[in-house]
Amino acid sequence: MKIIVYGEKETEKGYVKTWAEAHHCEVEATDKPLTPETVGMTRGADGISIQQTGPLANAVYAKLAENGIKQISSRTVGVDMIDLKAAKANQLHVTNVPVYSPRAIAEMGVAHAFYLLRHIGDYQARMAQNDFSWTKSTISNEIYRLTVGVVGLGNIGGATAQLYKALGANVLAYDVFHNVEYEPFVTYTDLDTVLRESDIISLHTPLLPATKNMIGKAQFHEMKDTAFLINMARGGLVDSKALIEALENHEIAGAGLDTLSDEAGYFGKDANSAKTTPIYQKLAKMSNVLLTPHVAFFTETSVKNMVDISLDDVSTIVSGKRTRNMIC
Repeated sequence: MKIIVYGEKETEKGYVKTWAEAHHCEVEATDKPLTPETVGMTRGADGISIQQTGPLANAVYAKLAENGIKQISSRTVGVDMIDLKAAKANQLHVTNVPVYSPRAIAEMGVAHAFYLLRHIGDYQARMAQNDFSWTKSTISNEIYRLTVGVVGLGNIGGATAQLYKALGANVLAYDVFHNVEYEPFVTYTDLDTVLRESDIISLHTPLLPATKNMIGKAQFHEMKDTAFLINMARGGLVDSKALIEALENHEIAGAGLDTLSDEAGYFGKDANSAKTTPIYQKLAKMSNVLLTPHVAFFTETSVKNMVDISLDDVSTIVSGKRTRNMIC
């Protein structure tokens, strides 16, 4: 069996090699994404694993099928970069890695929240000007006195809720599905209540047509002007223009963002300032915004699990079997 690994990161190389040796498979890896220019690598291969945030070009699906590929295995939770209709039309099964380390992403979200809650960005901006004063505008609240709203209570949202509950926060949750597993940690309610009553709002939903820009101008109007928005999920969940306006107009107190709606061109790359966007440039200048380049998942545990689970799924499907991580 021969597998092509696209978008291989330096930190994945050891895990890819170990998996290949343990399964006696030939694995050819490239740091390049799957594109019309690189899809030719699949000639003579049996399966593929990808990791990328940019969308797959339409021409890729037919070319994969033409080369005998039966599946696309994404080393991510979200698969919004894949056109599932085009995949189905070309008889391509799609898998993801729904659970690689929920705690990794949950912990990063909490780290963002504490950074904002304790006004660390504001203090750093002042100290850069040799201003070491304390003022009323930077006095902090303690987490046990606050209400945290978790939007999307899957594996990551559930882990997030448990962390905040352990810290003493009151945790509200909204999800289209009611998961009884998390009832000891949250109070289920509707989205409007979460937005209206929460001091910290943490997003953990997939990016779907129904959730695109689910947090926009109307939702920012509902939030407290002291609230912090945390997005560890997908940038497209938030209307970036509305977010910037809400921050500039002091409709919310700040934002912690591991993902942006237009990140594909520069996150994960060594990019000069010319390759970043006006959205990033505006947000990066705000002391009440914390940005990280889509690295909430980036722990040793997560990287190993993403590689192993993805390649296991490739092997399973190529062998004519089904995997529980199959999306289509």
